[in-house]
Amino acid sequence: MLVVLVIIGLIASLVGPRLFSRVDTSKVQVAETQVKMLRGALETYRLEVGSFPAASQGLDVLYNPPQDERLRGRWNGPYLDEPAPLDPWGNPYQYSMPGAEGMPFALYSFGADGQRGGEGIDADIGFLPRG
Repeated sequence: MLVVLVIIGLIASLVGPRLFSRVDTSKVQVAETQVKMLRGALETYRLEVGSFPAASQGLDVLYNPPQDERLRGRWNGPYLDEPAPLDPWGNPYQYSMPGAEGMPFALYSFGADGQRGGEGIDADIGFLPRG
């Protein structure tokens, strides 16, 4: 029985790191997909309201009507089925204006480390701000 437990332990030590690295890769792919979904909702909002949400409104305006009566009259939302999701690491997506490379907005996740910058799974994901 002890030999079987040792063999299981060895197999787990070989397979475990590979499985965990795939989980990290999957989270990056989920974040990329969610950023694209949120971008589509922002584009729809812009088509109907006439402008992208102000940075102060954030992504909340994609689910809840804006406070401004002028915008509320053109708002045909919600543009998301539920409030904006958190990124796969449990942090809110960042939304600001302006974006980089001609984008009118920035929409991104800070990645696994929850901080600006980084490499690999810690890298920022999405449409990043200038600078």
